[in-house]
Amino acid sequence: MIPNEDSKIREKFKQKTWNEIKTNDSWAIFKIMAEFVEGFERLGKIGPCVSIFGSARTKPDHEHYILAESIAYELTQNGYGVVTGGGPGIMEAGNRGAARGKGISVGLNIDLPFEQHDNPYIDQDKSLDFDYFFVRKVMFVKYSQGFVVMPGGFGTLDELFEAITLIQTKKIGKFPIVLVGRKYWSGLFEWIKNTIMEEGKISPKDLDLISLVDTEKEVLEVIDTFYKKYSLSPNF
Repeated sequence: MIPNEDSKIREKFKQKTWNEIKTNDSWAIFKIMAEFVEGFERLGKIGPCVSIFGSARTKPDHEHYILAESIAYELTQNGYGVVTGGGPGIMEAGNRGAARGKGISVGLNIDLPFEQHDNPYIDQDKSLDFDYFFVRKVMFVKYSQGFVVMPGGFGTLDELFEAITLIQTKKIGKFPIVLVGRKYWSGLFEWIKNTIMEEGKISPKDLDLISLVDTEKEVLEVIDTFYKKYSLSPNF
C-alpha cells in the first residue's frame, strides 16, 4: 500500500475537530452546489445527445477506439450530439468522431491523479471540469438520450450500473443502453442472466434495459427504434 493511501485510511478513523468540520465538510456543500449550477446552466441548451463510455486506456490504433469514433460520427450524422467523460481513450474517440461529423461534442472531465486530461476534440464552450464523481454522473444521466458503452473498466461499469439502477427503480425515465462488443460484454451479461436473474435478484424484464451489439449500424438501430416507438426524433 502506498503511503498516501495509508494516510487516507488512517484519516477516516481520526476524530475531527469543530474547526475541521466547519472549514472542510460544511463548506464543501458550496463547491458541490457550484458544480451542479454550472452543469445545469451550460448543458441545458445542448439538445439531444448520446453519452459514450469506455476505457481511458484505449490507444488510438485499437479497434475499440476506431469503432467508438465511427459510432460518434454516425450519431452526429443522425442528429445527435455526443457527450463523453472528456478524457483520453474511448472518450477522446467519441469527441473526435463528433468533431469530425461537425456535431455537438461535450466533455465532462474529472480531476484524477492519473489517466485523465482534457482531449482536444471537445467544443470549447462545452468542456466542464468536475471534482465530484456524483455530480458528473448526474449530468450524464440528465442530459443524455442514450448510453453507448464501449469496453472499459471499473469507471465504465459504475456509469453503466448507475443508469440501469435508476431506470429499474423508476427514478429516471427509460432510455436505450447499448453495450458495444458482444465478445467483451457477453460474459457479464450471461452472469447477470444466469446468476442474478436465476436467483431472483432481478426480474427477466430488467434484461430488456440492455442491448448487445457489435457495429455502429446496430447502435443507431437500437436508439432510433426506441424513440420511434414514442414518435420522437433527434429534433424533439
